[in-house]
Amino acid sequence: MTVTESVLVIAGMFIVTFGVRFVLFARAHKVVMPVFLDRALKFVPVAVLTSIIAPMIFVSNHQLNTSFNNPWLLGAFAAFLVGLWKQQQLLTIVVGVVVFFVAKYVFS
Repeated sequence: MTVTESVLVIAGMFIVTFGVRFVLFARAHKVVMPVFLDRALKFVPVAVLTSIIAPMIFVSNHQLNTSFNNPWLLGAFAAFLVGLWKQQQLLTIVVGVVVFFVAKYVFS
């Protein structure tokens, strides 16, 4: 991919993201969402993030990998435990990344 194509892709992503958000924010004062829909939409970011991350954690070489030598699984498990325990986003991310890289180094 050339530099021009990369810039065009990034610009296109910006336009789409900004356009969707601008429309929603511009019309926010005119549209009243039902309470049940407003509560349900709060789960969308968690569901999207889970659907992106879960295959990365559990699948390697197109096969399910739940063994203890899977660095992705170990990093995710460590981040999950620290997230439940401390509930600090930065600490959770740092611990997950450190455990991932240590496991990747040890098992490689």
